[in-house]
Amino acid sequence: MIVTTSEKPVQQIEERARMLADELSGRYVPRKDSTLVKLRQRYHDDQLLVVTADELRYYEDEGTPLHFHPSMAFVRVKRLRKGEIDPLLAVSGCTPGDSVVDCTAGLASDSIVFAYGVGPAGHVTALESEQLLYTIIREGLQHYITGLKDVDDALRRIEVVREEHLRYLSGLPDNSVDIIYFDPMFRDPIAASASLRPLRGLANHQALTEQAVAEAVRAARKSVVLKEMAKSGEFERLGFERQRYGTAKTAYGVIRI
Repeated sequence: MIVTTSEKPVQQIEERARMLADELSGRYVPRKDSTLVKLRQRYHDDQLLVVTADELRYYEDEGTPLHFHPSMAFVRVKRLRKGEIDPLLAVSGCTPGDSVVDCTAGLASDSIVFAYGVGPAGHVTALESEQLLYTIIREGLQHYITGLKDVDDALRRIEVVREEHLRYLSGLPDNSVDIIYFDPMFRDPIAASASLRPLRGLANHQALTEQAVAEAVRAARKSVVLKEMAKSGEFERLGFERQRYGTAKTAYGVIRI
């Protein structure tokens, strides 16, 4: 992997790029006047991470890069700020002060909603097993600015842990967290936007196991929640009660403790 910077970086960004290159076992290359195409050709490497003052942009080809953005999570949180109900918080029984483990963080959209829902007295742990995704969301949650202080505070409160969820859950004491959430990569994906296609290439595609659900039920105090395609057989296979809201193509399943 090539790690470089924006076209005219300041010293602080260059230092950050060097540190990230070491973390990702990549090659730091000063950008200078080179285009991304020329960097790929020169170093014979299609994987490229661009470090800017605001974000990390990951390219696998000439298409849209993968980068951290709250996206629909920001819309959902703005609805919460107006006093509206979010289906995920309602299904899980999430209330201020709760502790939540998001076992399949992805780009942390649901972690952000949970973090706003539990408030300053609560705690959200977001697990991501894949190194590059872990780095992108960790850096994004720490540096992204939404323009709303309470939302920015929620992003900063999320603890990102690089760990496979079964290993993490197996180490939790009984009844030690309020809510445990799974949003695995769908077996039959919805047609995704161009900006999310690289996520499928980087994410862990392993199916959720009965053992992981059993560990979650053991460790949770309030609920274990699964997000899947609305017609998925995963809810029945894993023992979740299907909960559907409106005409959405996805649904939640819940095991209440």
